[in-house]
Amino acid sequence: MSDAVAGVLDGAIPPQNNTVLFGHEEAEQFLARFYHSGRSHHAILIEGPEGIGKATLAFRFANHVLSHPDPAAAPLELAVPDPSSSVSRQIASGASHNLLHLTRPVDEKTGKVKTAITVDEVRRAGHFFSQTSGTGNWRVVIIDPADDLNRNAANAILKILEEPPKRSLFLVLSHAPGRLLPTIRSRCLPLKLSPLKAESLSAALANLGVALDGGRTAEEVLQLANGSVSQALKLLNYGGTEIIAAFNDVLSAEGPGARRAMHRLGDVLAGKDNEVIFTFFLGHLTEYLEGRARSLALSGELAQADRLSRLASDVTERITVSQAYNLDRKQTILSLLEDVAR
Repeated sequence: MSDAVAGVLDGAIPPQNNTVLFGHEEAEQFLARFYHSGRSHHAILIEGPEGIGKATLAFRFANHVLSHPDPAAAPLELAVPDPSSSVSRQIASGASHNLLHLTRPVDEKTGKVKTAITVDEVRRAGHFFSQTSGTGNWRVVIIDPADDLNRNAANAILKILEEPPKRSLFLVLSHAPGRLLPTIRSRCLPLKLSPLKAESLSAALANLGVALDGGRTAEEVLQLANGSVSQALKLLNYGGTEIIAAFNDVLSAEGPGARRAMHRLGDVLAGKDNEVIFTFFLGHLTEYLEGRARSLALSGELAQADRLSRLASDVTERITVSQAYNLDRKQTILSLLEDVAR
């Protein structure tokens, strides 16, 4: 399945089709017991780094709720979804009348995934709740992730959260909850997921047919992935390790050699079909700058630390401006690399 069309990385399983979840047993047990208690909150904020299983957990919990509409009769554990059940088949095919998955839509003109969840998508939730459920079942909305809501869409979601319909459940996913509207966060029950440990990450990759057989490459992938399956797939299937190596060449080179290294990296990242690896690089660049800023601050070099911290904060804004005004991507990348090199 193409990542440009469906938003799913090469080698990954769409979360609505994924029946296997690794490393989040405590969160699964919490959700099952909280639902069984009958005190389940109408909105749960499932937060944690990208690619650790938040969406898979959300779909698994939605399957549990829709399969057991009476909380008191629901099991105390989330069972592995049965692909042959009617609920699972409907969820997997996107045909469930009781579940709505709000994510970035595909632009019909370009065939590419849009950069944000728009207010038009949120309006689908209003229509979704206006339809009377023939079964009297719960209505579940998965916002995946809420970080992608633009301002108008976020305000529209907030209005629904303020007066939620009866028997409604919102599963709000977030990679960076601190960036969400405080009013959205305040109306959600937070559930924080941690990055996967090496054993769970290896098991998750093995489930996708990716075997890490030990050695330097496996160790490097596990270290650079930071407990994220999606990061590991970007490293392995999208050339992420080569991009990091090229970035390190930029940092270590001097004079004309540094300029040549910048241009080589810029040419790769500016490719039209390299959206996934471009986003991967921006994340790596931001993490590098934030890490360097912390190190400099601890060593007492506060002015330099402040400069790098500001640059880390500016990365996303500069890319957004570049896209908004259709500026040359390579020149934007070169500008960022030059600032980092200085």
